[in-house]
Amino acid sequence: MKKCRTYYFPDDGSIPNNQKLPLLVYSKVLSNTHNATKTKQLLSKHGWSGAWVNGIFSYHHYHSTAHEVLVVTSGSARVQFGGKQGEVLNVEAGDVIVIPAGVGHCNLGNSADFRVVGAYPERQQWDLCTGKPEERPQVLENIRSVPLPETDPITGEEEPLLIHWNDGR
Repeated sequence: MKKCRTYYFPDDGSIPNNQKLPLLVYSKVLSNTHNATKTKQLLSKHGWSGAWVNGIFSYHHYHSTAHEVLVVTSGSARVQFGGKQGEVLNVEAGDVIVIPAGVGHCNLGNSADFRVVGAYPERQQWDLCTGKPEERPQVLENIRSVPLPETDPITGEEEPLLIHWNDGR
């Protein structure tokens, strides 16, 4: 697999992000023939469950109780990670983004055919947080308590996910 890119985001006061684990982006790792069905099977085989097919919400949000993988199966989008002051990335079919618990994400615009398959490590149940002040105390504790996944969602091995994330724990 090509080297993955890592991104760290500071707590912006609204979106907590993750102070220990980086967002991971694997560019162009899956072929155009890797449709949603094959992608769901691959993720399940590697211990990532609860798979769904859709887009990405067009408002800033994050999950405090689960890590998330987004696999772009068609089209392209501009996605902002890390909150309103975060990094805007262009993602396209074949890209994989592994989002640690707490890291904000927001779809800023996409092609008409944009689709992702999303999933979570087994035994992790996602919540939906938007940065409201009343969420804050509980989500900070939740984020600290989310365990590392056992495998990388794409390779099924330690690399690259656990190599990068073990450095942060």
